[in-house]
Amino acid sequence: MLTLPPLYAIVDVDVCAARGRQPRDVMRGYLAGGARLLQLRAKTLPGGAFLDLASALSEDAVAAGATLIVNDRADIAQLSGAAGVHVGQDDLSPADVRRVVGPQAIVGRSTHTAEQIEGATLEPISYLAIGPTFATSTKATGYEAIGLGGVADAAKRASKHSLPVVAIGGITLERAPGVIAAGAASVAVITDLLDDDPERRVRQYLSALA
Repeated sequence: MLTLPPLYAIVDVDVCAARGRQPRDVMRGYLAGGARLLQLRAKTLPGGAFLDLASALSEDAVAAGATLIVNDRADIAQLSGAAGVHVGQDDLSPADVRRVVGPQAIVGRSTHTAEQIEGATLEPISYLAIGPTFATSTKATGYEAIGLGGVADAAKRASKHSLPVVAIGGITLERAPGVIAAGAASVAVITDLLDDDPERRVRQYLSALA
């Protein structure tokens, strides 16, 4: 089973822009705070700009001994030198992603229901993401919040296939320890990491999850 750090810090380009922050500065703050698993999410960025940013962040991640995952785009993950790619239910299938990034890359899969979880456990993935854990406005999934019980159920199902679970959606510093206690290997956080100085906030999370 892939071992994941307890914090999965997501650099969302649109959220950064709304907060008046540059994605690379945010990423460097997360790295300085101790984050070692990060994702670049750029839903509205043109392909060329996405690749340029991913390549720069990949360099920063490698220098810090961290792992960078690219959201959605297997081609950009491969070209940028990122460690892997995360795909949703409407993106390329994990099998198709593997044709692009190869067998050694990390591949994550978003799930929202028990049926999707069971399907994902049969795919060539490295970890399974479940959410939304709590209500969130950052990522519109069209699914109801699953709560800690849903996280526990996902972890139980995934453990049968030696897959770690990443929980996402509405996770805050106060809620994070309970999500890990419910069975998640890692908590993915977007907005709450930007409510304070990024470096300091990451340190607070790592302390709370230690």
